[in-house]
Amino acid sequence: MLVLGISCHYHDSAAALLQDGRIVAAAEEERFTRRKHDDELPENAVRWCLQEAGVTGREVDYTVFYEKPLVKFNRILESVLAQWPFTLSPWTRSVPVWLRKKLHVAAAIQDLLGISKEIYYSTHHLSHAASTFYVSGFDEAAVLTADGVGEWTTTAWGIGRGTELTLSQELRFPHSVGLLFSALTSYLGFQVNDAEWKVMGLAPYGRPLYVDRLWQVVDLKPDGSLRLDMKYFDFLRSSRRTVNARWEALLGRPTRPPEGEIEEFHRDVARSGQAVVEEILVRMARHVQRATGLRNLCLAGGVALNCVANWRIRQECGFDNVFIQPAAGDSGGALGAALYLYHAVLRQPRRQVMDHALFGPAFSHAEIVATLHAHGAAYATADDDEDLVRRTARYIAEGKVVGWFQGRMEFGPRALGSRSLLADPRSAAMKDTINAKVKYREAFRPFAPAVLKEHAHEWFDMPAGMDAPFMLLVPQVRPERRSQIPAVTHADGSARVQTVTAQTNPLFHGVLREFGRLTGVPVVLNTSFNVRGEPIVCTPQDAWKTFVHTGIDVLIMGRCIVTAKAETVDHAAALAHSRALEAGPRAAV
Repeated sequence: MLVLGISCHYHDSAAALLQDGRIVAAAEEERFTRRKHDDELPENAVRWCLQEAGVTGREVDYTVFYEKPLVKFNRILESVLAQWPFTLSPWTRSVPVWLRKKLHVAAAIQDLLGISKEIYYSTHHLSHAASTFYVSGFDEAAVLTADGVGEWTTTAWGIGRGTELTLSQELRFPHSVGLLFSALTSYLGFQVNDAEWKVMGLAPYGRPLYVDRLWQVVDLKPDGSLRLDMKYFDFLRSSRRTVNARWEALLGRPTRPPEGEIEEFHRDVARSGQAVVEEILVRMARHVQRATGLRNLCLAGGVALNCVANWRIRQECGFDNVFIQPAAGDSGGALGAALYLYHAVLRQPRRQVMDHALFGPAFSHAEIVATLHAHGAAYATADDDEDLVRRTARYIAEGKVVGWFQGRMEFGPRALGSRSLLADPRSAAMKDTINAKVKYREAFRPFAPAVLKEHAHEWFDMPAGMDAPFMLLVPQVRPERRSQIPAVTHADGSARVQTVTAQTNPLFHGVLREFGRLTGVPVVLNTSFNVRGEPIVCTPQDAWKTFVHTGIDVLIMGRCIVTAKAETVDHAAALAHSRALEAGPRAAV
């Protein structure tokens, strides 16, 4: 049985294909179009999923969309009319797009697949919930989803048991922890639905001086439910602004211009806002645990990418186990929609635990070689996997930045050892080097450590044997280890850890093992293989382009090793280009 899930028309469009309940393929459209957070119908992702399974659109048994467009459009209409005439701008910008395109998504999908059979619909937060529960490995679990907004729901919780999944409580638009964090992101001059993690990265450099002021814009109840004081927000009246003059007066400063100087004030606001959001999420999770009495928790929705809050939930809210969907945002909704139809509607048994996220395209040795030949690249070829592992670990130990392109691409926003940049975590200068010469991004942005799972507890304040495969938890680096891995130790002593096993990624595990043998440190710096403003690389051509135009020292694709570039890197031009890419139009709330 083939079930295809699709998400699009907000941000991070994606497609996911199940075959007899197992994930055959899943990928974001942005990886193919090279347009970050691409929200269009994921034509390329759908075609690739079908190609990966060796089927046509006509052979798909069920196709399901991740939300209900008509209900969402009703919410937009009601919100616009409730604030009229102040909502003229969002009306003129959004309603024509809905009438022309978004309400006709079923017909567009049918045309894409070449079918006339019915397209099914999930709801936004059920898709999020299904994306995490059905692949968690838990027979029974509480489920909590939180994001900006779906149709009307902004946060929901419920229970999953076997193939049953029910969301029993919800918060409704406009009262949303996700929109609160988006408002904070926008106020700090960062792009909504793209740069929320910049706020998380900036927060440890600041002080929580504005917590009391921020609590004036949100009324938080003991059960974690909340109401935003809408007099401080503009997202009901504007498709471009999230906060207004009252918010700016409350904090005493105007909104920071994009690319404006980041001052101590901005660091303090980031820290204060992160503290408020953490408290909201912790209170929600505590309530869910008390209400359900369950010891397992599944998290999804864009807010579940707040890895600092995730760690607090795991430590403080009474759950023994927490599973977080690695594609927690709208891209994961495509997978969740397919899973919900297969398990909850069709009553088919659960068949897969998501212990890795490597469900995207892979490329053969011949395809890699053809790309290198097309660019006249000189390259060496490793004899076998062990030779490749040894060479890679040695390059990293020598202080080189390695572009690592192996196997199937990751599904979700994190590079987890297939489309990664790898570097030595022992070098205090490495963080600044990669930010300035490779990623072309802000100096405060932290990098994550990938660590052998069997040694993670020796380096980070986490239990022995604990899984953290998706870079979605932030424990503290053990104090005695911080001086050994400064490049991946954040300003507050924390680190966004990825544990690696030989079972899920043997080649990457081998690199970590060999680097540990060479240096005594079974940890490497792992960040996404891209530059600011661009999606993570997908193809050998993408990887080559990024290698040539950045300060990456070595490119390793499959067994091919490239150390010489055909062009000289113009860092100033590359920085200007990355800023222009990032300054694209914001998605409307």
